[in-house]
Amino acid sequence: MSFWSEIVGQTEAVSVLEQAAAPGGERELAHAWLITGPPGSGRSNLALRFAAALIARDPVDRENVYAMVRGRTHPDAAVLTTQKLIIGIDDVRDIVANAHFAPAEGRHRVIVIEDADRMPERTSNVLLKALEEPPERTVWVLCAPSEADLLPTIRSRTRSLRLVTPQPSEIARLLHERDEAGLALAERAARLAQSHIGMARRLAGDAEALARRERTVEIALRVETLSDGMRAAAELLKVAQADAEALTTELNASERADAMRNMGLAPGATLPPQLRSQMRALEEDQKRRATRSLRDGIDRILTDLLSVYRDVLLAAMQAHLEPVNLEWQAEIVALAKKWGAARTLAAVDIIEQARDRLARAVTPGLVLEAMFAGIVAQGEPHTARGATR
Repeated sequence: MSFWSEIVGQTEAVSVLEQAAAPGGERELAHAWLITGPPGSGRSNLALRFAAALIARDPVDRENVYAMVRGRTHPDAAVLTTQKLIIGIDDVRDIVANAHFAPAEGRHRVIVIEDADRMPERTSNVLLKALEEPPERTVWVLCAPSEADLLPTIRSRTRSLRLVTPQPSEIARLLHERDEAGLALAERAARLAQSHIGMARRLAGDAEALARRERTVEIALRVETLSDGMRAAAELLKVAQADAEALTTELNASERADAMRNMGLAPGATLPPQLRSQMRALEEDQKRRATRSLRDGIDRILTDLLSVYRDVLLAAMQAHLEPVNLEWQAEIVALAKKWGAARTLAAVDIIEQARDRLARAVTPGLVLEAMFAGIVAQGEPHTARGATR
């Protein structure tokens, strides 16, 4: 089971997929799967490993196939992901056409759609027709946060597999054993990431990312007035921009290196003409990701702020649960005494509204300004707040 060792806290799901992907396991294999789970639970990584296990003709070949699937270079795997807010109908039409080819090298052709919840209804209907008449030896794997995020007609034609939120201790062990992070740092990163595997790995391996998160908490805790809030919005926008740029640069370099390696080319080698289209496709995906990375950075900041006010609420209610932001416990307790539970809950609602606005493509700077203005307004006398509405 070492092939699945990087899948954290999903023992039951791994067991199901291993049975379905094993040679001779066709009775357990559905033609379409829906893998759901909270952000950071590892659903995309699990889907790609499942694809590799289905394609590989021999279990010993799985790792090599997985490297090609992850690098988008295996002829029997197609992965549809998007850096836009929605998956376009033409993108799904293209991948549906791909599904009708017989496997070139492996046992199955596998089509993975990450973030399938981003398909609008018209796009989903294109996919539905393909699921209703599945080609032989083609397996679909869809990923989404929950079953409710997809049309009932799509859900009814898939086998659902629900992932659980990994425990921080499991993530910390993975960071310590696989990435050789110090145990204390691994435990801190897992706690601060709130069981988001990718973010925990980044916090443990990138001191600057950890420093940016600490700066986010510091900025939020010092906001008292409206002018404080506007300055905080501007500062956090800069933090998000720096974080997004760093993450994009790191991912781009890693993806290009993987693609070059899977094409059998040395780093920096000249691309043969027949391989240039594959690299252009990768570069186009990276450009689209760059346009969306700032919003992702803002959303990570909002998630971190939610953890801060969650800790404030726990302190206000004197709940005996471990705080996420343990390093800021003194400041959090002081704020809890000043605000109380009701105001803290109102702040949590305001941040959730900000996340909703961000998802609806409202300008990130305006989202942050409106959020802090709302949080500050909760501390004003009731009559003053009413007058401003």
